[in-house]
Amino acid sequence: MTERLRFDVWAPHARRMRLVASGQTIEMTREGGDWWTAGSSAPEGEVDYGYIVDDADGNTVGPIPDPRSRRQPDGVHGLSRTVDDASYVWNDDDWAGRQLAGSAIYELHIGTFTPEGTLDSAIDRLDHLVSLGIDFVEVMPVNAFNGTHNWGYDGVLWFAVQETYGGPDAYRRFVDACHLRGLAVIQDVVYNHLGPSGNYLGVYGPYEHEAAGTTWGRAINLDGHGSTEVRRFILDNARMWFEKYHVDGLRLDAVHALHDESSRHLLSELGAETDAWSAFVGRPLSLIAESDLNDPVMFTARDHNGYGLAGQWSDDFHHSVHVALTRETSGYYADFEPLSALAKALTSGFFHDGTWSSFRGRHHGKRIDTANVLTWRLVVANQNHDQIGNRAIGDRLTASLDEGQLAIAAALTLLGPYTPMLFMGEEWGASTPFQFFTSHPEPELGKATAEGRIAEFERMGWDESVVPNPQDLSTFTDSKLDWSEPSSEGSTHARLLEFYTALTTLRRTVPAFTDPRWPHLSVEFSEDERWLQLTRGDVTVLVNFSADPMDAPHGLLSSTDVLLEWNPRGENPRVAGHSVTVYRPSI
Repeated sequence: MTERLRFDVWAPHARRMRLVASGQTIEMTREGGDWWTAGSSAPEGEVDYGYIVDDADGNTVGPIPDPRSRRQPDGVHGLSRTVDDASYVWNDDDWAGRQLAGSAIYELHIGTFTPEGTLDSAIDRLDHLVSLGIDFVEVMPVNAFNGTHNWGYDGVLWFAVQETYGGPDAYRRFVDACHLRGLAVIQDVVYNHLGPSGNYLGVYGPYEHEAAGTTWGRAINLDGHGSTEVRRFILDNARMWFEKYHVDGLRLDAVHALHDESSRHLLSELGAETDAWSAFVGRPLSLIAESDLNDPVMFTARDHNGYGLAGQWSDDFHHSVHVALTRETSGYYADFEPLSALAKALTSGFFHDGTWSSFRGRHHGKRIDTANVLTWRLVVANQNHDQIGNRAIGDRLTASLDEGQLAIAAALTLLGPYTPMLFMGEEWGASTPFQFFTSHPEPELGKATAEGRIAEFERMGWDESVVPNPQDLSTFTDSKLDWSEPSSEGSTHARLLEFYTALTTLRRTVPAFTDPRWPHLSVEFSEDERWLQLTRGDVTVLVNFSADPMDAPHGLLSSTDVLLEWNPRGENPRVAGHSVTVYRPSI
């Protein structure tokens, strides 16, 4: 990260720049590379500040926030505020980090994780995650957005922590508290687009691509004129999370939307810089891509022409588990109807690895070299913010499955071959939905968001009349977790939480469940009888997807050491409907 004076700003679009700070208006001078500086005239101490920009056409804008603002106390349209990083005293000097291999991740949204919806209130729930057996806490985006609540993917100031969550010091307290409990932190970051309100980057320079676009707007300029500084902007942002906030990893949102035709892809450069910083601080730092490409290039080593990231999300696992349990086959679920799709996802990583995708209308994906790649490179979930929140009413699996089916989803995720990720509340079968919510202050933008949301569901065949308005406050408040549920003794919620905890205990105590070698696992299944058996080394997970009891396949349960089960077996032996049995054949 290049060290510059704290009010220096890159602004090639500007003809004239003025810094507004501490009641002063200070003329700035252009230096090499289109950087502007206030020099020795810049004020010291904590300052609220912004920039007045005159462009080449004579237009004047401002004062507007710093593109690298670290704090926005009055929102994304207000002045920026300086942050003194040295003033926070960290308590995690003994923190050695965590490797992704063998770990379990827990994804949460700060605004709905607790009733208060703040980073400080989230700290009070961290002991729950420790007792659950979690290793990594993955936090949905906290960068500054317009409004009071949002998923976070409408962020416009990537260096600033959202004020309604508590701002930068609250974020540091949260990470510190995680580390003191042995929890690593993954921060979700968005480098593929900018939100629709409060984005002033185009006033300063060519941050957005003139030709390329994404589903959410114009793409970021990674390979056009001026892209060297735009790329540096992203690389410095990643470094900030590691250096200033001590995070242990970044989840990179929708990297398939990164338009980059330069000689070296941004992800490769980001991976190299992250590895360099990891070597310096002496602890693991992980980059995890959300990618729709099904391409092993994400986690292939850079010396083998890959990007060298730690891993990537795999939606194919989610789709195959979801369809096996719900039998829902609309939209992108269509190709995952048979149990053979789940079997392939478990044994090959990607279901679409060059196969025909009916949803996309083309062949999709590339094959993983399972002889040489380790299974933990794929991060999988049976539920996550996208797969719940992007449903018409934001309904969880709890809304359509019984207890046994929820247990099956948990067992396949936590005892399967990949890095498991749980979504907040899943562990107790939370009854609250997780809906798509926004709080755009601009009426026209709110209306457009609601109308666009309805249009998104046409292709999936869902009833648009049931789609909640993202702008309604109740859409947000209804999505907050109800923490009274898991403490209700004897309830389904309590039983599920106990089962999830037992599953994470198995992961920690049975080496086969964290063995990362594809050749050490196998799958058997019956399409007609609706059972599937996953064997990992010397242990087996038997799942009965059918609601009807069945005889154990091959009589395998006649002489076994049962490690864990949901819905006990009957006689002879019989396997209950919608059940899971984890066993080791007796010797």
